[in-house]
Amino acid sequence: MPMLETLKPIIDIQELDMKMVRLMRVKRERQKELKQIEELRADLHGELKAKELEVEEIGKQIRQKEIRLDEIREKVKSLEARQSTIKKVEEFNALTQEMTATERERVAEEQKISDLVDSKAAEEELLHKIRESLKTSEESSIALEKEIQASIDLINEEGSQLKTQRDGLAQHADPEILRIYERLLRNKKDRVVVPIENRNCSGCHISLTAQHENIVRKGENLVFCEHCSRIHYWQEAEVTEGEPTKRRRRKVAAS
Repeated sequence: MPMLETLKPIIDIQELDMKMVRLMRVKRERQKELKQIEELRADLHGELKAKELEVEEIGKQIRQKEIRLDEIREKVKSLEARQSTIKKVEEFNALTQEMTATERERVAEEQKISDLVDSKAAEEELLHKIRESLKTSEESSIALEKEIQASIDLINEEGSQLKTQRDGLAQHADPEILRIYERLLRNKKDRVVVPIENRNCSGCHISLTAQHENIVRKGENLVFCEHCSRIHYWQEAEVTEGEPTKRRRRKVAAS
């Protein structure tokens, strides 16, 4: 049997494989889009959690400062109560100085609490914006995720149909050549059974010798490209459907 006829099922299988390769590329891109959406949502959730913890921490600081402020106020009251019982000038002056220092401490704590309250309000506003952003993002991404998943389902369905066709063609292919083809395909992820064009390999596009071309023309054996290891065939030897063999041969001779 001429080599081209032997390769015909392999070439048909290759066409299906190329379609599946393209489908897988599209599928990976779509899956990548899904992952990006998930990562964006995860980032927003992480940002939300971090901001919630930050607001919670400021709230703790405010409560601690308020407890300290209550202690200072109680101390001021205690000092004021002692002031009326002191008779010595030295003790009175010392108490007055302590009361002044305590009062300054009270004012400072009140200022710190005020600053913390303002900071908390600002962070709570940011927290609200993050929540709104997350809500909007999740609402808008739901439809997009559904569309992407639907396209992936269609790709899987088409891929399943192509595989069924491929399995049918594989039953009529030469088992040994099919194994060689599949090994080459795994390595290159591209067409590996290619015609010679203008004495060039149409796979790697490197020039071939006249002797190599003649061997391929004869179609007696499986011939590999000496540069890229692809399988070569002579495409002009193939007769197109409805075209007389003689006419095709005359065209080959004329070239």
